[in-house]
Amino acid sequence: MLSLDVALSFAAAATVLCWVPGPDNMFVLILSAIHGRAVGIFVTLGLCAGLVFHTLAVALGVAAIFQTSELAFNGLKFVGACYLIYLAWKAFRAAPEKLIEGESGSVAARGMFLRGLVMNVTNPKVAIFFLAFLPQFTSPVSGSVVLQVLALGAIFITCAFFSFVTIALLSGSISTWLKGSDKRQLVLNRSAGVVFVGLAAKLATAHA
Repeated sequence: MLSLDVALSFAAAATVLCWVPGPDNMFVLILSAIHGRAVGIFVTLGLCAGLVFHTLAVALGVAAIFQTSELAFNGLKFVGACYLIYLAWKAFRAAPEKLIEGESGSVAARGMFLRGLVMNVTNPKVAIFFLAFLPQFTSPVSGSVVLQVLALGAIFITCAFFSFVTIALLSGSISTWLKGSDKRQLVLNRSAGVVFVGLAAKLATAHA
C-alpha cells in the first residue's frame, strides 16, 4: 500500500490542484454565489461522486479508452459541452429570486448533486488527467497497483471535497447580499451564463 510520505506528498499536490482555477471549482463558486452555501455543498458532493467514477475508470483501465479512441473522447466531450450550454441558457433566462423571511431564498438543493455529477463525468479531460496523474504515485513494489490507485483517488476526492466546500462557504456568504438587489442577481446570472459558455467552448476544443 501507499507509504505515509507518498500519501502526504500526493495530498499536498492534490490540494494545490483543487485550488487552481478550473471548471469544477468555478462551477462551485458561481452556483454558491447565486444560490447559497447549501447548493454549493450539494454540487460539491456531485463533483466528488464524479471523481469516484474517474478513479474507478483509471483503476479498471477504462480511462485509457478516452486517451486512445478519438471517437469516445469526442463523444463524451460533446455531451459535456452541450450540458454546459444548457446551464448557460438557464442562467441567461433566470429571473431574480425573492428573499423569503426566515429563508435564504436559495433554490431547492435537489438536482444540484446531479448537476455536479454530470458536469464531472462528462469531462473526458478529468479521466485523462487521473490516468496521467495517479499512476505517478504508485509503485509495483508497494503491492497491488489497483489498490494504490483507489487509495490515491480517495485522497484526491477528500482534498477536493474540503477545498470545494471551503469555496462554497466563502462564495455562499455573499448570496444574501446578491438577493437584496434584482440588478445584482441579473448581472451575476448573466455573468454565470458567459462563464458556462466559456467552459463549454474550452471543453469542445479540448484534445486528448
